[in-house]
Amino acid sequence: MTVTTRVKLSTMMFLEFFIWGAWFVTMGTYLTKTLSATGVENGNAYATQSWGAIIAPFIIGLIADKFFSAQKVLGVLHLIGGGLLLYITTITNFNAFFPVILVYMVLYMPTLALVNSVAFRQMSNPSKEFAPIRVLGTIGWIVAGIVISYLNWDKQGNEAALVNTFKLAGFASLALGLFSFTLPATPPAKAGQKVSFREIIGLDAIGLLKNKSYLIFFLASVAICIPLAFYYGFANPFFAEVGMKATTVTQSLGQVSETLFMILIPLFFVRLGVKKMLAIGMIAWAIRYVLFAYGDAGSNYWMLIGGIVLHGICYDFFFVTGQIYTDNLAGEKFKSAAQGFITLATYGVGMLIGSIMAGKIVDTYKISETTHNWQSIWLIPAGIAAVVLVVFLLAFKDTNQIQTKPGLDIEEPGTGRVEV
Repeated sequence: MTVTTRVKLSTMMFLEFFIWGAWFVTMGTYLTKTLSATGVENGNAYATQSWGAIIAPFIIGLIADKFFSAQKVLGVLHLIGGGLLLYITTITNFNAFFPVILVYMVLYMPTLALVNSVAFRQMSNPSKEFAPIRVLGTIGWIVAGIVISYLNWDKQGNEAALVNTFKLAGFASLALGLFSFTLPATPPAKAGQKVSFREIIGLDAIGLLKNKSYLIFFLASVAICIPLAFYYGFANPFFAEVGMKATTVTQSLGQVSETLFMILIPLFFVRLGVKKMLAIGMIAWAIRYVLFAYGDAGSNYWMLIGGIVLHGICYDFFFVTGQIYTDNLAGEKFKSAAQGFITLATYGVGMLIGSIMAGKIVDTYKISETTHNWQSIWLIPAGIAAVVLVVFLLAFKDTNQIQTKPGLDIEEPGTGRVEV
């Protein structure tokens, strides 16, 4: 790979996740404070990510993989998406906001796979070349949070300024859209081939569910996405309500933690079996929400920070471990289908259920227009995670250690592929 290509791919990854991080973290606060959205409406807005994840395989399978070069599809999607994000800044009520963000997410979610396609097709040795490029995506997300907090757009009492986050993301999306047409040519991989519905949504891998332990893992994965939806949709409004300063950049500590534990995961695999790895991830989910329930911006501020930093263990130990587990069981023929199937089930079905449930629960514990009983709210996802953990420990019997291979590539739902 030439230096020019490496720089282009790194820039692509940076912008891809800068765009997402620029508006996604603070959208809940913007909706509740500026557009006076209810908890249910906020949950529905975050559920658009799930609808995008469900529809994305069809866009990739039926368009990018068969008819058009990936970099051109990427460019068109980001140009349209940038226009939608800029249009959102003119909307003053939730009923008009929702259909626009829904269309945007249906367009954005496929780009997560497209940037990977463009990157991998230029690499002769992905196991060594991909990770240094993909990490620019995480850095892009973190930089977006730093910019928002530096400009005080997330300052308490200044929530109306959060509309600028959509402008920032919109202009970045337009920039990436134009830049995409300069990326290396990535012609359709399945031009002229017939692609079945089963292949598109990963149903070819459904036979894995005949394995009882994998079935338990699969159901646990869907269920654990319900607590995950609480974090995505309501962590930022919660932090703002309890008085945390620079909420957006503080939340980016979760991405720092995620990156650190991603590096350490191979070391843990040597010492722990798959069951212990998955269980630790679920325990971390329960603990983080208990910390949120009893944390505050005063003497218990460390609890809030602790809950954010636990994101690395929550995500990496469960989801990344689970994808490696899936990869090991699937076999060469069904690896891609299996990853697509588990992604559709988790970030599609699981997160959709969680987003809808979280919105209703937040509204149930609303005290006034500006306050909520957050302790009761956070203890609910903590309890869900604890129940999932107990059922998993009792029913999951596969205690073998995962056999890792050098340069194993793992599909990270909603964020791309990561090397361990």
